[in-house]
Amino acid sequence: MASDQEDDEFLGFSNDEGDGSSTDTDSGDEGVAVEDDAVPLNAHQYGDMEQFQQVPDLNELAQDFPNEDGTASANLANSQVVPHLFDLNTPQIDESETSPYHQTATPINIGHHKPGKPRLTVGLKLEILIFLLRRKKPGLEKLIKGTITEAAIKYDYTPRTIGSIWNKARRQKEAMQTYDMSTNFHKCGRKRKEVPYEQIVAIAMGDRTCIIYLARMLNLSPTTVWRLIERKVLKAHSSPLCPGISETCKMTRMRWVLRLIMDYSIPHDPTYYGMYDFIHIDEKWSYLTQKSERVYLANNEPKPHRIGKSRTKIPKFMFMAAVARPRWGDDGNCEFHGKLGIFPFTNSVAAKRTSKNRVKGTIETKPVKSVNQIATRAMMINKLIPVIKEKWPPHVGEKVIYIIQDNAKAHILQSDPEWQQHYKQDGFTFVLTQQPANSPDCNILDLGFFRSI
Repeated sequence: MASDQEDDEFLGFSNDEGDGSSTDTDSGDEGVAVEDDAVPLNAHQYGDMEQFQQVPDLNELAQDFPNEDGTASANLANSQVVPHLFDLNTPQIDESETSPYHQTATPINIGHHKPGKPRLTVGLKLEILIFLLRRKKPGLEKLIKGTITEAAIKYDYTPRTIGSIWNKARRQKEAMQTYDMSTNFHKCGRKRKEVPYEQIVAIAMGDRTCIIYLARMLNLSPTTVWRLIERKVLKAHSSPLCPGISETCKMTRMRWVLRLIMDYSIPHDPTYYGMYDFIHIDEKWSYLTQKSERVYLANNEPKPHRIGKSRTKIPKFMFMAAVARPRWGDDGNCEFHGKLGIFPFTNSVAAKRTSKNRVKGTIETKPVKSVNQIATRAMMINKLIPVIKEKWPPHVGEKVIYIIQDNAKAHILQSDPEWQQHYKQDGFTFVLTQQPANSPDCNILDLGFFRSI
């Protein structure tokens, strides 16, 4: 207890609890004046602090410390005796941290491998060899003392590495060989997998449709096959399906082409017939609309709303197109563009009854459901021949026009009875012919008429 009392006397605390009496311990040390109304600055009297509130630094206040003789030092008149407390504003020091005075400057190598030097290139080896040869003793195959160390310091390599270069050069000179500093470094590492050409060709085409299938057949991984593609050992190819033409069909087509050569131009200057009198026709099915169409609209333009009776049963229309060879005048202007027209296979039918869409008797356009020889004959007699007579360039006398068709079953022949009644009109003679097709029994154009031209 005596020791506790002595500590309280040293720190300036009193055991009296406000009895109004003044003792030596209450007033402090001699020569130090303490005001009666001064607020005690003990740490436990500050109470709870608000969050982020600055704690006053008690060490900045006046403090008195006892001297060696037991007396307190005298401060200014307005100073107070306060206990020596720690500063709460100072960051706490982690005592577990190692003092910087005990740390070594040598970096710690985490791995077990030493930092390697860059690999010596052939050019750098030759440069080192030239450096060594210039410091060789005259008439001897020895170096001046310290040359290996000097080269090691200059090029930042070990003396052993420099010495191996010199020893290799000595052995090559003794064997009467040229200095060769090349290495077998290019042979190190994992070797590339080579696939022979015969092994790839022996695989069926159906087993080469994708990389995975090909890798299985070659007993390789897909990644290895992909590397072969990058190395240009393999290449991708899209194989189109071409029509099969027999030798008979090839001969038929060749005969058709050769018959177009004019007789008077053989053999000195073979010239093909101009084909200005040929008209090519063909048919094409087209849907009235598509399920989905891409259009480009303005910024604030409303989106179009398309409707139909069915999304799966969209009406189809067939069109016949007819073109001829264009004709150009001597001045370079086009006299005849050759576009005769596109004609739809449709019928105009009156509505049989009234509905929400139209009243009875309204003329409607209906597609021809079946395009057969009857429809084709009607189209050529009623639509094609009048357009030819209207748009054909002017000519003198009777002119023969050849209408070239393909081998569709719906086409008609020149021997058709109804066609024989209309193939001659107003100085025009229309001759129906067919091109050679893939079948050997196709009706070939008999070009005997060239003999009379």
